[in-house]
Amino acid sequence: MTNTVPAAVERALRGRVLSFHADPRLAGADASHRYIEDGLVLVAGGRIVAVGEAAELLRQLPAGVTVDDHRGRLILPGFIDTHIHYPQTRVIASYGAQLLEWLQKYTFVEEQKLRQQGHAEHVARFFFDELLRQGTTTAVVYCSVHPESVEAFFAESERRGTRMIAGKVMMDRNAPEALTDTAASGYEESRGLLQKWHGRGRQLYAITPRFAITSTPEQLEASGALVRAFPDAYMQTHLGENLAEIALVKELFPSAKTYTDVYDRYGLLGPRSIFGHCIYLEDSEVAALAGSGSIAAFCPTSNLFLGSGLFDMRRLHQHGIRVGIATDVGGGTSYSMLQTANEAYKVLQMQGQTWPALQAFYMMTRGNAEVLGLGDRIGSLEVGREADVIVLDPRATPAMAHRMECIDGNLAEELFLLMTLGDDRCVAETYVAGRPVKPKAV
Repeated sequence: MTNTVPAAVERALRGRVLSFHADPRLAGADASHRYIEDGLVLVAGGRIVAVGEAAELLRQLPAGVTVDDHRGRLILPGFIDTHIHYPQTRVIASYGAQLLEWLQKYTFVEEQKLRQQGHAEHVARFFFDELLRQGTTTAVVYCSVHPESVEAFFAESERRGTRMIAGKVMMDRNAPEALTDTAASGYEESRGLLQKWHGRGRQLYAITPRFAITSTPEQLEASGALVRAFPDAYMQTHLGENLAEIALVKELFPSAKTYTDVYDRYGLLGPRSIFGHCIYLEDSEVAALAGSGSIAAFCPTSNLFLGSGLFDMRRLHQHGIRVGIATDVGGGTSYSMLQTANEAYKVLQMQGQTWPALQAFYMMTRGNAEVLGLGDRIGSLEVGREADVIVLDPRATPAMAHRMECIDGNLAEELFLLMTLGDDRCVAETYVAGRPVKPKAV
């Protein structure tokens, strides 16, 4: 970080600045972050150009620079969500089914509507409003099988200036006819969308075979061909979420040793591959994910809501698997990364695993950025990073303000309060590329 103020600075954010530079689990709590009680984050051209003590930097500000005064509140990098479904915004809170029935009864019904003219655009607008209201500035997103849904999503992201990763779902079996493509059409449509959007501005593409149940071997081979042709793109799918799901995968791929082996055979494991859930993994699957550098996305609220199971973070970390945290809306029950962390804490508590607040906030910001290979662009408040920033108010509700009266300057306790009782009401502002963008609640 630097205390030199460029002449081109456009905006200054003043408040209690918190940013992580290392994983608290590995570096220790005190060595993992920088905290400035009265700090200033300076922005120009959508990037952070200086971070430091307000008393020092304010003296150097050029005349006329806008200073957003958030004193008393926490200024952090924007939250990052590693697994979410934008077609499922109207599926959230659908009652009473486990994964496979839930997909048929609710999700596939709703996803068919995205082909209707204007509907994908309507859903995309709502989706971005909701993410930004919750302080989420980057997400790894599943669209629907329809290319139109991807076009609508990326067009809306481009309009708002957000950095997003998304892709067209590929499904050529075990889904309604209106939601299926073919191995050939899924390949061609995905390739065309990837060539158009990947690396365009802040947009990035994820090759997206939904999961092994809805893709034939031919489609998984086509997905692998895309991964080989575009090694800098991402790949996302689901793995080991539900016992009935795993049993069906074994029926559909009888020659595969494990669920993970299905994906491995088609070249879908790797450091840019994100596997949602990863609850039920055999030892050989853990070894394969670790050896390939693949990413496991921990989705606590959906795992609880759908009765899927408990994610074993300690086991995956012990074997060197990179882990991100995610909302997984609409199986997940909240768009809020704070509430997602709340449920993650409880999932781990039930297994005798600790998860301190500093670790949670690291994972929601720099940690998720690092596993996505974007740590040099987002996830921290450092010079040169893209200025995706959020402001959190630990006194946003009466109950939180009451609790804060006895926290008395303990940052770890304050963060734990935010992740336990916090939600969108705590997000005082969201900045995308240095611009305030938080939508007003209706």
